[in-house]
Amino acid sequence: MSDLILEQRTASQTDKKTRKKRGNRTFFLFVCVWIIIICSGILGAKWYTERIQQTLSADLERQTSSQISAMQLAYEARMLQLETNYSEDLAELKTKVDALNELLLFTKDNADSKTDNSNKLYTQLNEVKKQLNELKKSLDVLK
Repeated sequence: MSDLILEQRTASQTDKKTRKKRGNRTFFLFVCVWIIIICSGILGAKWYTERIQQTLSADLERQTSSQISAMQLAYEARMLQLETNYSEDLAELKTKVDALNELLLFTKDNADSKTDNSNKLYTQLNEVKKQLNELKKSLDVLK
């Protein structure tokens, strides 16, 4: 009987060691699985954030380029408008300067003591008046 008890004790001690080894293996496997899950979660989060970052930077670049092109078009339109206004103002100023030059020439011709109302503008004005009078007479005759 003592052999039997010894065998049972030895068997129970062997079972305890086997169970202990199985428990260690199970715990080690459990820890490895959790480490794999955590690492894959971290890698997935990193991949996702990089993808979002690329998408956002592409959208931002597209928006920026569209805004820049809109600003450029507005700038070009303003410059064209300024150039048009400038040329119109310049033409108007040129007309005024020409009129002033004609007036000065007329005044100069009238101020000269030798001309005695024979300046070009005065003569042309008189000719136009004469032609107008003749046209009026012709119109009256036709009526």
